[in-house]
Amino acid sequence: MTLQEYKVRYEQLRQAIDAHLASVTTEEQFRHTRDRVIGRHSGLLRELQAMIPGLAASERAEAGKLFNALHDSVRRQLLAVETALSAAAPAAPALDRTMPARESWRGALHPVSLVLDEICDIFRELGFTVALGPEAETEWYNFGGLNFPADHPAMELHDTLYLEGGGLLRTHTSPVQLRTLQRHPPPIRILAPGNAYRRDFFDATHAPMFAQLEGLAVDEGITFADLKATLTHFVRRFYGTTRRTRLGPSYFPFTEPSAEMHVEVDLGDGKGPRWIEILGCGLVHPAVLESAGVDSERYTGWAFGMGPGRIALSRHGIPDIRLLSESDVRFLGQFAQ
Repeated sequence: MTLQEYKVRYEQLRQAIDAHLASVTTEEQFRHTRDRVIGRHSGLLRELQAMIPGLAASERAEAGKLFNALHDSVRRQLLAVETALSAAAPAAPALDRTMPARESWRGALHPVSLVLDEICDIFRELGFTVALGPEAETEWYNFGGLNFPADHPAMELHDTLYLEGGGLLRTHTSPVQLRTLQRHPPPIRILAPGNAYRRDFFDATHAPMFAQLEGLAVDEGITFADLKATLTHFVRRFYGTTRRTRLGPSYFPFTEPSAEMHVEVDLGDGKGPRWIEILGCGLVHPAVLESAGVDSERYTGWAFGMGPGRIALSRHGIPDIRLLSESDVRFLGQFAQ
């Protein structure tokens, strides 16, 4: 290409740019025209700039001056058009101070948090303190030290979330019991609240991540009667003094004997009162005490575990545990205090 040919194409593109800018009447047209004129890859100016390297070395300087002059002119034209469109835009409506104010939503604690706080307050009155532990655990703290046999189905991949490089996400807060017994000699009375993780499908009664609360008491001379009396006291404080409870046999690797506590509740679904399991419990298995370095011949203990989410369901008559994971303020607003 010669410089004369470049000037011909330059004049054609300059006229095309002027025509594009003159036709702009809306902001949408302005955005389209701006991209058509100065677009980085396919703009008209870009096309003109790409021709310069094809000129003779002695002609490039003059061509470059022409391009720079047009580039500056186009920038000024674009700014002028944008300013004119902004000035012509309709003004924002004046504030009508007679309109009623919009209602604002005040934040509130989640129903599971409310349940956790209330349970902890009840057990603090009985001398319990709160203990915490890591959510990423070793297999020994989560299973081995809690008397799980090596072939227990809970250790399979379809039940437990294992981490790359070793370890797992704890399936319960029971490892906190082991860690506490290792650090502090009995007597011990602790609550272990926190999140637990399992490979469960998200349905009306299960969730892959959920809050859990466990309790542990270890001392000399502790019996199953102490466990039953303590949990009965908790239910009467939490649900009301007239609430009926019952214990049924169960099995857990870390307690022996083991039981489930049921409470009679009405979920408000028209089916009337029914028995709902709220927790599992039992006397601490001697093997668990020995794993933590506690003399099982001298000390005994009991433990329980409950899901505050399910407790919240039974407490407030919530039919589906998935509602606890919703962000709908209409649902959460019911629990504002």
